[in-house]
Amino acid sequence: AEYGEQMADKKAKAPAGQAKGGAPKAAKAAPKASAKKTERRARRGRGRRGRRGEGGAEGDRGRGGRRREDKEEEWFPVTKLGRLVKAGKIKQLEEIYLHSLPVKEFQIIDYFLKPKLEDTVMKIMPVQKQTRAGQRTRFKAFIAIGDNDGHVGLGVKCSKEVATAIRGAIILAKLAVVPVRRGYYASRIGDPHTVPNKITGKCGSVEIRLIPAPKGTGLVAAPAPKKLLTLAGIHDAYTSSSGNTKTMGNFVKATFNAISLLYSFLTPDLWEDFAIPKTPYQEHTDFLAKARETKRAWKDSREGDDH
Repeated sequence: AEYGEQMADKKAKAPAGQAKGGAPKAAKAAPKASAKKTERRARRGRGRRGRRGEGGAEGDRGRGGRRREDKEEEWFPVTKLGRLVKAGKIKQLEEIYLHSLPVKEFQIIDYFLKPKLEDTVMKIMPVQKQTRAGQRTRFKAFIAIGDNDGHVGLGVKCSKEVATAIRGAIILAKLAVVPVRRGYYASRIGDPHTVPNKITGKCGSVEIRLIPAPKGTGLVAAPAPKKLLTLAGIHDAYTSSSGNTKTMGNFVKATFNAISLLYSFLTPDLWEDFAIPKTPYQEHTDFLAKARETKRAWKDSREGDDH
């Protein structure tokens, strides 16, 4: 009874905010502290906990919040042709083809054709190699690329992963882009719509023959060459193929070979003589010399920093 009376006296004497154990209760300033934390998180760009999926109200850094925009890597050309293209000295892709200059950087093709370029996966096939440890499987990708207006390319790449093979094949297809010569079937009315003459391409046992067709005929061809001819900008043509055409790789290569041979066939309208202008390297010698000096000075400065 005495103990009970003592405890009652203690409770009566204790202040209202004190807990049973004698420790005072948390002050009402806690909400202010949490508000300050929220402000700090907002400054750092973080949202509240528990709202990450939506993106925080203040920070907006959750999964549904703002995302970084994919920035394209800046192109630093390493060839003379690349430097001339980036500087705007070469205005058209045809200037490169006129002088048969080798294209070693795929960015050159992107510079001229990127807005129009389309790529199509022709085939992805697994290939195997027998090793001591067993079979090693890789993937081979055939990619066709074109702008539907007189330029087409074909790339073949083998890699351990499908995505890597496709990426590599696209780059090789850009490096292999060739100009496509188009012509008329009979009267020269409107734009060129078909192949200018009969032409044959071959790869392995597969042989394909492209034949001019009247306007409105369409592409009378199998699905594989049809895709390639469409990307090349040819609207009407007959085709005749022989050999093991179910081998998709050889069928596509044979079609590409036939298309790329169109400019090598000399027709009477190409007999006229014309003066070939200077090559871009000769025309812009001073610019290339200046670029070389700048590069040499940069190299010297770097070597000096290393020492």
